[in-house]
Amino acid sequence: MSTPFTPAEVRHAVELLASRSLIRLVTEIDDNGAIPPRRLAGTLPDLSTHQLRSASDTARAHGLVRIASGAGLELTEAGTELADLYDAMARWARRHAVPAPVCEFSRRIRHVLDLLAPSISTERADALSPLTGDCAEAGLARPRTLLIQWLADNPQVARVSEPEPVA
Repeated sequence: MSTPFTPAEVRHAVELLASRSLIRLVTEIDDNGAIPPRRLAGTLPDLSTHQLRSASDTARAHGLVRIASGAGLELTEAGTELADLYDAMARWARRHAVPAPVCEFSRRIRHVLDLLAPSISTERADALSPLTGDCAEAGLARPRTLLIQWLADNPQVARVSEPEPVA
């Protein structure tokens, strides 16, 4: 199955989607509803002010959250679909006890994204998973399909910014 993503776009998307602070923000809102911006630090006390600002700025810039009047940060449709994708990846990782039998949710997401990345780019659509052969054999076919569909629906996440020319 060929995909329209270059290796650089896949790397960019994986780095963005595997960000611990973004994962925490998206899943917290998905689990508990909108978060008033002034309550972010209290809701996610394990993240620094910089991490919170970066995650919320990144999520807004990529259309994953919006500020709802009177409610705070809430997920957009793309954000809700990303939360579902994270859940599917985490379920697969738990079932296969990777990267460890017990680990943090965001670590599981990063691990699955790292396994899927080689098979997502156009140049490596037939890539083998480092786990047990190809993605289908590893049981990663569903998470892979969900990720490809999510990226196709949200191409802004994979776009790599061109460096500004020096004047």
